[in-house]
Amino acid sequence: MIVDMLSSDESIVVIGGGFGGLSTACYLADAGADVTLVEKNDQLGGRASVLERDGFRFDMGPSWYMMPDAFERFFGDFGRKPEDFYGLEQLDPNYRIFFKDGDRVDISPDLDDLKRTFESYETGAGETLEAYLDQAEQNSDILMEHFIYEDRTRLRDWLDPSLVRHLWGLSPLTGSMQDLVDDHFDHHKLKKIIHNSTLVMGGTPENLPGLYSLMNHVDLNLGVYYPEGGIGGVVDGMVELGESLGVEYVTDAPATAIRGRRGAFTVETGSGAFEADVVVSNADYAHTEQELLPPENRGFDADYWEDRTYTPSCYLLYLGVEGDIDELAHHTYVLPDDWDRHFEQVFHDAAWPEDPIYYVCVPSKTDDTVAPDGHSALFLLSGIAPGLDDSPEHRETYRNRLLDDLAENTGCDVRDRIVFEEQFAVSDFVDRYNSMFGTAFGLAHTLDQTPPLRPPHRSKALDGLYFTGHYTAPGLGVPMCVISGKVCAEKVVADAPGA
Repeated sequence: MIVDMLSSDESIVVIGGGFGGLSTACYLADAGADVTLVEKNDQLGGRASVLERDGFRFDMGPSWYMMPDAFERFFGDFGRKPEDFYGLEQLDPNYRIFFKDGDRVDISPDLDDLKRTFESYETGAGETLEAYLDQAEQNSDILMEHFIYEDRTRLRDWLDPSLVRHLWGLSPLTGSMQDLVDDHFDHHKLKKIIHNSTLVMGGTPENLPGLYSLMNHVDLNLGVYYPEGGIGGVVDGMVELGESLGVEYVTDAPATAIRGRRGAFTVETGSGAFEADVVVSNADYAHTEQELLPPENRGFDADYWEDRTYTPSCYLLYLGVEGDIDELAHHTYVLPDDWDRHFEQVFHDAAWPEDPIYYVCVPSKTDDTVAPDGHSALFLLSGIAPGLDDSPEHRETYRNRLLDDLAENTGCDVRDRIVFEEQFAVSDFVDRYNSMFGTAFGLAHTLDQTPPLRPPHRSKALDGLYFTGHYTAPGLGVPMCVISGKVCAEKVVADAPGA
């Protein structure tokens, strides 16, 4: 709960129904404001949309329920619990990894089992893993409490003397994930297992700061859960909470312009105009600035957005198939022996990967409501370069490459069992989410785009306009977007007349 309250006369329009927008709307409504959330598409959730067709249901975007404590804190701020809205089932294994040399590893939620797995590859690696994860947990605790939940987006926020004590507990303060992992492990497969947890941050082992070992704590210490109804069930829970707080949701209402100023805004949409004292945008930051605002109200110019480092886009293949999927776990990764070539083609060459890294989600392993009887639902996801030409011919070639690779390297051959199929790639991210270059997640977490250096929650040019979501601090990922909503709402309340 945000202690300082807004006047019930304060009207706020939130643009975009992703997790950042849903979170912000709840906090502002709870603070007393009259909140309307407008969403471009026909359903809420943003990139966490749900695809339902022919009896199959897929989470179109996020499919991992990570950092359960972030959701407990969010719902707890309103006197509620996650289980008031959805159940949780812990997965075992957390996930499975297929290496393309024929090796297979299950990542167990039990640390002792995981230590034995590491020891089987490298003598002493089990104890090294435990020590590594202890430091990762310490990093996570410090960063979450003092740098993520406690907003520090201005220079003066870093002049707090107590920071020295907190920074002292972090390790390493400099260096990349590549450096950190090389210092701990020798076997290339163990390095890949550790790095795999951090690839969701949108960078490579060489350009991600070593402090992102916190993701190994999230992944390997906290476990992996499946929420009832998938990530779409979490969206439904947040919407239900928002409705109970008085949030009004309007879908099929793409924002086309933001006009006016604090106390006298008009948000124009395809479904009419909405008046507001304050506007919060959860639409992609670059799209909001470059397409919804006149030049004089933009905090950044076009060159700024052109020069940012973006996360990859994704190629996704949603499949409904006959029969079971015995070879795969709920979450599965397929990793090549030499994955540097994949990174080069995604981050440097802007080419379709020839020997791809990819992820497969089979929710029907856990949830029998996502597929008709006698069928399975799964999707394949592979990172590809943002801005890549994804013509139908390119998509079809890559589709066949992935399905052939899946059959060859996991033994899971679904090519003759497919009864439903849909693809989603670069141009779809642009069309559906107004995504810059078709990036799947926004700004990567490179060193110069860590939380203090990301675009601010407050517009730099227009009083009364705020931003929330993955472009802002604390960054990308569902839990971070939920936290961003609280940080943004606190700024709105702090800036309110009479606050």
